Amino acid sequence: VLGVRGRVLPSTLHNVRLAADVIVPVTNENIRVRGESQIPRLGGRIRRVWLEPPDAPAFPPVLRAILQADLIVVGPGSLYTSLLPNLLVRDLLEAMKASPALKVFVCNMVTQRGETDAYSCYDHVHALEAHVGEELFDVVLCNQRYDLPLPSGVEWVRADGRTLGDERVHLADLTDPERPGRHNADRLAEEILRLYARWRGISPDWL
Repeated sequence: VLGVRGRVLPSTLHNVRLAADVIVPVTNENIRVRGESQIPRLGGRIRRVWLEPPDAPAFPPVLRAILQADLIVVGPGSLYTSLLPNLLVRDLLEAMKASPALKVFVCNMVTQRGETDAYSCYDHVHALEAHVGEELFDVVLCNQRYDLPLPSGVEWVRADGRTLGDERVHLADLTDPERPGRHNADRLAEEILRLYARWRGISPDWL
């Protein structure tokens, strides 16, 4: 279904539900929403998300995979409804913190309506760290090309001055000219491998 090669493991086997506090436009009222598909529909500013129940255990093979990994990549994907829910599984997050692997966050290239409207790369990182703590990621990988036409309703996620002040940030042209707003899979994979090679002190000439 996902078109992915390799193992696909769920973060937890328990029945969990995603909830969020959302500030709605105009009234500035805080609304509590439950259900992944319901959260972006309000079109407001998401303050925080959490899992119900909050203590669902991680799937043990996931913990083993994380602790044995050389490289952990989070993203791209819907920030509040795809990426964060996995990191909110507490023992999965603790396994990531304990893992000696290089941890890379791949920031989305464009904003997502109802979730990350007007977000910069810094805003993505700040939202993640507000939920899971600071310095989980060794590298933040952001796109640096913004000159391609985009579909209506979305904007480029840009690396602003706050982003550039973070020494973890690595910028690269990750665009796919044939599908503006989406990562070019080959460019993204090569950039991640270069980052890993540099981290390991290996010459990236083989790329």
